[in-house]
Amino acid sequence: MPEDFADTRLASVAAAIAEPARARMLCCLMDGHARTSTELAVVGGVSPSTASVHLARLREQHLVQVLAQGKHRYYQLAGTDVAAALEALMRVAGLPRPVFVPTTPERLRRARTCYDHMAGTLAVGMHDYMAQHQWLAPLAQDSGDYQLSTEGAAALEKLGLDVEQAGRARRRFACPCLDWSERRPHLGGALGAALLALLLRQGWVERDLDSRALGITREGQRRFKRVFNLDA
Repeated sequence: MPEDFADTRLASVAAAIAEPARARMLCCLMDGHARTSTELAVVGGVSPSTASVHLARLREQHLVQVLAQGKHRYYQLAGTDVAAALEALMRVAGLPRPVFVPTTPERLRRARTCYDHMAGTLAVGMHDYMAQHQWLAPLAQDSGDYQLSTEGAAALEKLGLDVEQAGRARRRFACPCLDWSERRPHLGGALGAALLALLLRQGWVERDLDSRALGITREGQRRFKRVFNLDA
């Protein structure tokens, strides 16, 4: 029987999900946060080497994808269609959705620097706001980079960010950067660096002398709420 028949493909995907350790890994990833193979090995109750085999099977069936962040590799669900299918199966099985519990100290988790751009819950919130309001759009299919929409460029320029100058930088203009405490993307690239520089210059945030933590000023609390609808 040809392998591309719908029923054969369905059986292959179902078999990949049906193994208990792989099912636990997939359920864990349903919260939208990426995880390492070591973390998923613990979730699945298997050794790291066995987890690698399981994750290779899930990748083969296009159920998970890998995100490279420096020397680290993180796994997340391959897309919203996979999440929707798992959600339906979890409802049939009567299972609650898992909850991600980060262990990062609260001060660093809220706001910190990531190289030359901002990370933490506030940075992830800004990224989500810009994506939801279509300030950011995919640059090209599968490129992973962003471009600014006309509305996004106008909104950031209104805040005081020089979009044209950021675009002249000899580096990626805008891209998702996986946040290590939230395991969801914040904004990286030249645009992310320009945004952090703007927030520092206008006094929304201030650098900590002894760590990567960023303090949120009273002005920042007011403006994060007004501009990005975020409680800082």
